Amino acid sequence: MHDLRQLRADPAAFDAALARRGAPAAAAGILAHDEARRAAQTALQEKQARRNALSKDIGIAKRQGGDTATLEAEAVRLRDDMAALEAEAAAAEAAQNAVLESLPNILDAEVPDGRDESANVVQHQHGAPPEFPFQPKQHFELGEALGLMDFATAAKLAGARFTVLKGALARLERALGQWMLNLHTEAHGYTESAVPLLVNDSTMYGTGQLPKFAEDLFRTSDGRWLIPTAEVPLTNFAAQEIFSEADLPLRLTALSPCFRSEAGSAGRDTRGMLRQHQFAKVELVSIVKPEDSDAEHERMTRCAERVLTELGLVWRRIILCAGDTGFGAARTYDLEVWLPGQGAWREISSCSNCRDFQARRMGARYRAKDAKGTSFFAYAEWFRRCCGPCADCGAGNPSAGRWQYRHSGSAAPLYGRHCADWGLSIFEPSGTLGDSENAIKPQAFSSQAARLVARKMRS
Repeated sequence: MHDLRQLRADPAAFDAALARRGAPAAAAGILAHDEARRAAQTALQEKQARRNALSKDIGIAKRQGGDTATLEAEAVRLRDDMAALEAEAAAAEAAQNAVLESLPNILDAEVPDGRDESANVVQHQHGAPPEFPFQPKQHFELGEALGLMDFATAAKLAGARFTVLKGALARLERALGQWMLNLHTEAHGYTESAVPLLVNDSTMYGTGQLPKFAEDLFRTSDGRWLIPTAEVPLTNFAAQEIFSEADLPLRLTALSPCFRSEAGSAGRDTRGMLRQHQFAKVELVSIVKPEDSDAEHERMTRCAERVLTELGLVWRRIILCAGDTGFGAARTYDLEVWLPGQGAWREISSCSNCRDFQARRMGARYRAKDAKGTSFFAYAEWFRRCCGPCADCGAGNPSAGRWQYRHSGSAAPLYGRHCADWGLSIFEPSGTLGDSENAIKPQAFSSQAARLVARKMRS
């Protein structure tokens, strides 16, 4: 939600900010509803003051034995007028909020202009995309050939955009999530939580999913919603709370399944594990004072970058342009990983500063120690990273590693800088294993992967 005082003070600036996102001007309509609400409330206060005075007059007249019929008739009219004014004020406020809650956050000045992802700006890059003397395979080709990704069974069980992970890859997803949680809690100071996967309307509203993005969500028959990200419950820890200054920053993390309907994605990324209805993800959320917001955003992004660096992945940070920045964000950094099988950069992480946009929706405030009772809206930041072996997440994607190499004419995945330890070969088209002496059976992946992740977690 937006600060009405700022909108009243400079409606032209508000409309200019919306125009950066390609949204139409809205200030005049909001202010018209605001004026109607305030006028109704002023009239209501005047009627209430007259009614209070009238009550005193009726009491005096009765004690003196006077006729109160005229006064009582006026009191009845006032009661009816007040009810009408209350309804009028409520209707104007509802109309105003309906507009406000549909409008995206105001972008930071540093966000580059642009209509779509083509205008995003690379800020820095870690490593260089590797070159191969052959065509690298994509994650679904490697996963199916190794018998670790089963799309056919997933489709039989649940339909499109689901995947069954088997054996070593299922273990790898679990291990990656645990390693990320350990890193963020032990090295980066986040507090781990296990959160509900089902939440109510107000929780979804607080982080901006409702009402605008209801079609992107899954809803249960009893009116609850499956979370699209652990950002939703974690950020709402602060809903309707007033923190002391000493409570902040509040840094939270969770690993959870996430559920998305992928409405509007028909025909896009239909192969493999892109745009899944269900996936696992580690989330980071920080609730901070406004003056600490920018520093926290940078800190959080560096925590994410450390994960990618330690996994040996080739990655880059980009700042999203105005047309590509999400609804609730004022500024967003995406971390993209190079996928050799696609020959493209793909988003793996997104780190956003929401300023007080979500805090206003949730009623999340803090009280400065010298503010003498005044409370201020806290600022929210969030970061999301898939931890499962999907193409949105190079961390667990066997085709997103720094290297692939050739065994007897077939491409084998090397995961991160460590995958040479795993020595995997992919199945040949004929269904036979490569004949290199380094080629091993897929089931050996499990024990070697487990040892690698165990070493990583201990370090």
